[in-house]
Amino acid sequence: MATLVADGLYVNLHTENNPGGELRGQIDIDLNNPANFAGTQFPYLSSNLDFSTDSNLADLVVPDDQPPQPNSIAASVVIDVNGEKIGVVGATTPLLRSLSSPGNVGISPQPFDGVPTAAQLDALAAEIQKDVDELIAANPGLDKVVLLSHMQQISIEQALATRLKNVDVIVAGGSNTRLLDDNDRLRPGDTKQGEYPIFSTDADGKPIAIVNTDGNYKYVGRLVVDFDANGNIIPGSYDSAVSGAYATDAQGVVDLNAQGLVDPEIQAIVDALRTNIIGKESNVFGLSDVYLNGDRSGVRIEETNFGNLTADANLALAKQTDATTIISLKNGGGIRDSIGQVIVPTGSTGDVVRLSNEAVTDANGNIVKPTGGISQNDIANALSFNNGLTLATVPAAGLLAIIEHGVAASTAADSNTQGRFPQVAGIEFSFDLTQSANDRVQSLVVLDETGKDADIIVRNGALVGDPNRTFRMVTLGFLATGGDLYPFPTGPAANVVNLTQADSAPRTGQATFAADGSEQDALAEYFAANFSTTPFDMADAPRSADTRIQNLAFRADTVIDSLMAPTVSFNSNNLFAIPGNGTTQIKATLSGRISETVGEIIAIATDDENGTIDGIAPGGAGYQAAALSRSTVVLSTLSASEFGDLNPMRTFDVMGGKFLQFATIKGGTLGDLINGRGGEIIFATPAANGNGQSAIANPNVLSAQSV
Repeated sequence: MATLVADGLYVNLHTENNPGGELRGQIDIDLNNPANFAGTQFPYLSSNLDFSTDSNLADLVVPDDQPPQPNSIAASVVIDVNGEKIGVVGATTPLLRSLSSPGNVGISPQPFDGVPTAAQLDALAAEIQKDVDELIAANPGLDKVVLLSHMQQISIEQALATRLKNVDVIVAGGSNTRLLDDNDRLRPGDTKQGEYPIFSTDADGKPIAIVNTDGNYKYVGRLVVDFDANGNIIPGSYDSAVSGAYATDAQGVVDLNAQGLVDPEIQAIVDALRTNIIGKESNVFGLSDVYLNGDRSGVRIEETNFGNLTADANLALAKQTDATTIISLKNGGGIRDSIGQVIVPTGSTGDVVRLSNEAVTDANGNIVKPTGGISQNDIANALSFNNGLTLATVPAAGLLAIIEHGVAASTAADSNTQGRFPQVAGIEFSFDLTQSANDRVQSLVVLDETGKDADIIVRNGALVGDPNRTFRMVTLGFLATGGDLYPFPTGPAANVVNLTQADSAPRTGQATFAADGSEQDALAEYFAANFSTTPFDMADAPRSADTRIQNLAFRADTVIDSLMAPTVSFNSNNLFAIPGNGTTQIKATLSGRISETVGEIIAIATDDENGTIDGIAPGGAGYQAAALSRSTVVLSTLSASEFGDLNPMRTFDVMGGKFLQFATIKGGTLGDLINGRGGEIIFATPAANGNGQSAIANPNVLSAQSV
């Protein structure tokens, strides 16, 4: 960056993804070895961060509204372009503390939501406007201002544009929105997400331009516009033949006829980096036959094969420490890139193909990574934050809250790529974006080792069973401590255990390039253990075929396994054994009727095959009261005349490991019996059974209903 010469760089969540001491190391000169790193030759800018409260960074703050200084932090700078003063102001997302680790840096405004309110946007605009006004006041004659903004959602920059005054251009960052004009060429596999630039109107009704393009140096944006005598942009001066988003691939160099314009100093840096990269590409852990989708447009809105893979890897590592761990969750925003290649086959009409990695050779032509190989470089690039892994115990209600939070800020617009969107293992869930935030999860199950439902947490949008039953899960340490505002539990009951070892600790296993217990280490070890010779081959699927995370706008809800009749017949006591350990859904169908005098049919969960309830055997003192406390109404003549129809069906929940018996209520309802208002309970009697039916019969009045 210093070699390319920059006049200012805004502070974003990635430069702040560490304590202040580490950020200082990115800005300031290395006093122990200044020849290795002279520090940044440009300032870091942010108008809404207060660095004076952080002892590691406070002395790097310099006065605002001045020419750029190296190794410094400010809110604004003034750049001289051929005698013309240009003001530059920085701004950072107020969500920084939930997205990163900014130490003691002050952040304004607060509070600020993932989907900010109008009042919160007004407060943010006011913070920025204050520095814009000071910049102009301190530099008479300055009438051109650029805002470098890192809000992660371009909709926020668009909202700021209408609230600010005397800002001419907003360079939006973090959303990676591909804005292109009609003269720009897309790289293979990319799609246009908006017009370059977005022209809008500021708070004074004057024109303002917003620019953004994709990250990871896929494109370079160029904006050339004229200003009128008052320093206002003239939108009509925009020329798509000059400005726009330039693809930075080999074809882009040819398009510009720039093959001979290589800077020798930069080429030397590139060559040194390539040597380092080849070394990391040579460290191969496994194989994949398919493209691993870590694209921002994938992992932040839907389940992807790479999201599944890295969640599975985290779960596998966690089980080595705690075998009771059954759930894995991470945020899509922690996946920074895909693994594979996107190409346009020779002779095609432009349709792209996503493939696994191509082979990599060294300078001598030796293959150092085979086709489909997954290397240290791939893993470190795709999981570049390398979050630590953390175990936590969560109750059923808390698990639902976590999943609800994961989809709360999502919308039907695919451009709304929320970093909090989850990628999971050990669970499946469905969600409905037409419902209100925190009321979107329609089904949620915990799976067993075979992928079958072990416990139903949510059915039809409602929490099922004991909300306090608990589950052990693994997540990122960043999320466990409130990152992305995830509501993970804390305190003794959560039994939080951090799995990641210190950098200085001995490293075990086949992967030693990352600390044990980190997500990079987990993925590398998972590839080595499972795909070292047999490649991973689960291709990414469209949302209509997603199973772990089911968006009901694209597919039907199949999260909960299809209802099945009991796998064993009733025993000699007319009890059915309920398999499993979690909540099971039972389907009861009235298969026949002789009389219409029955009030209700109820189901009773017992503790054993003899019908015992809380230690009381059938016929014992207190048995009826114990049975009523375990009862669920299945069918009732008092509600919609259900017995008047043939084969009415009802479903209800019961805990696995119990035994189920049926009974009728004569002359009243279950509520009547419980509250002493009359009625009689008649338990199923084997003497009345016949034709494979478990019969419930009144011995005095011919009144039987079979279920």
